[in-house]
Amino acid sequence: MTSELVFVGLGMSGTGGMTVDALAALKECDKIYAEFYTSTLIGAKIDDLEKAVGRHIDVLYRSQVEEEDSIIEDAKKMSVGFVTAGDTMLATTHVDLRIQAKEAGIPVRIFHGVSIFTACPSSLGLQPYKFGRTVTLPFYEMNYRPKSPYDNILENKVRGLHTMVLLDIRESEGRYMTAREAIEWLLEGEAQWGEGLIDDRTLLCVASKVGSPDEKITAGYPRDLLKMDLGSPLFTLVLPGDLHFMEAYSLVYFAGAPEEIIDEE
Repeated sequence: MTSELVFVGLGMSGTGGMTVDALAALKECDKIYAEFYTSTLIGAKIDDLEKAVGRHIDVLYRSQVEEEDSIIEDAKKMSVGFVTAGDTMLATTHVDLRIQAKEAGIPVRIFHGVSIFTACPSSLGLQPYKFGRTVTLPFYEMNYRPKSPYDNILENKVRGLHTMVLLDIRESEGRYMTAREAIEWLLEGEAQWGEGLIDDRTLLCVASKVGSPDEKITAGYPRDLLKMDLGSPLFTLVLPGDLHFMEAYSLVYFAGAPEEIIDEE
């Protein structure tokens, strides 16, 4: 058997989101692992993926990927596939696995997939090079809301940059933060810290199930969005910075943003 570790990004939705080369590589693997705690593959269950690949797939919890060495030990003596939704190298845990493979002398192959970092800006018509630091909103729990997400979004806003806001996922609990929860998180954060991040006239974009047939994108003001059907998880929020006129037109035409944002550019 060939010793190797094959990283495969499955893309955003379904079993057909991976590249042809990635599918061929997985069919040749002796063993395949998967993790879906960093992101979930929309519109497909593990059974669907196993049928497409023609192999049994062991789904791992986060702790198993981070704390156990079964992937590396197996890859020392066979061809092991490791699949994730999106693009597999965007999580530090996966980069760490690649480093461990290098240190163990295990050959590595990487098959990239479409990720939210490119798909969301494309769907909204926003220019990807105008995005600042990506921010993740954690669930508000135990009466604690960390201020760092607020600060990082505000820093991007001051610089005129767009912010992609990823929403908390608790895969093992079946919990996925909704767009409504995220908008309320920001509004309540503003009420608590009051540094001018968001008000009733702040434009927000909501993207639901990006890359799937059920994709839904919406842009508007916070209080209006809370009254709308925004779709279903997985959600991504974008707080736009300074808009180019083509970006403004895109948000109006494709996401239903108020037409007045065109006049403001």
